[in-house]
Amino acid sequence: MTLSVREPAVAGAFYPGTAAHLDRQLDQLMPSDAAPHPLLACVAPHAGYVYSGRVAGQLFGHLELPRRVVVMGPNHTGLGAPVAVAPDDAWATPLGPVPLDRELGELLLARHPDASRDPGAHRREHSIEVQLPFLLRRRPDVTVLPVCLKHLGYAGCERLGESLAVIADELGEPLGIVASSDMTHYRPDAEARDLDHQAIVQMLARDPAGLYETVHREGITMCGVIPATVALVTARLMGATSAHLSSYATSGDVSGDLSAVVGYAGICLVA
Repeated sequence: MTLSVREPAVAGAFYPGTAAHLDRQLDQLMPSDAAPHPLLACVAPHAGYVYSGRVAGQLFGHLELPRRVVVMGPNHTGLGAPVAVAPDDAWATPLGPVPLDRELGELLLARHPDASRDPGAHRREHSIEVQLPFLLRRRPDVTVLPVCLKHLGYAGCERLGESLAVIADELGEPLGIVASSDMTHYRPDAEARDLDHQAIVQMLARDPAGLYETVHREGITMCGVIPATVALVTARLMGATSAHLSSYATSGDVSGDLSAVVGYAGICLVA
């Protein structure tokens, strides 16, 4: 039987395109002395590794991953369905293929009427793909369910989060939730940090409605606010009791250009 495999869209651009080079960069980005704790849900950045890789590495380096992980990312291309479940058997990476969790996909399609199988939303999208090397490094036997999200109303975020929480409860084994998001885009560094702080406060309070309202009211250009909101709903229903910021940075920390930066935060929610 021929397997359906999605080829990388941004390997060699957002992150190294060869296994040797990617392994070396992950060694540099991920702490070797971190004491890991179990992942319930997290928010991780998805820019090129040169800019956001250290924030992502600090986050994933201190997480103990379950075998099964849902990875939700925003839809930057505008293609495909609003709640797009990847239909592939695996996604290729320079470190080897990552199997897709077809059972999780079927459960989500059955539980959530707004979800649909859709390869188009994923074909050129980078927000989920860039998370996979970190997940593979932390857990080589990981299986993932990629879900690409367009903009949803808060009620839609809540329904999807509730569906994921029901699935997690039915599985009988741990399920991890990863929401892919960068923070403020192309504002002066000080302004970006102030805006991002407002959004981070809501995430640390584990308040999905507060995050959604704050981002929209303040015009915060957090591209993954929808995945992050869904993740907060799911985590709350899965029993999250606390959240912490693993690290924060802006692109200006790397480039030295503080006139128009992008912000990156690593947020971890634990039971």
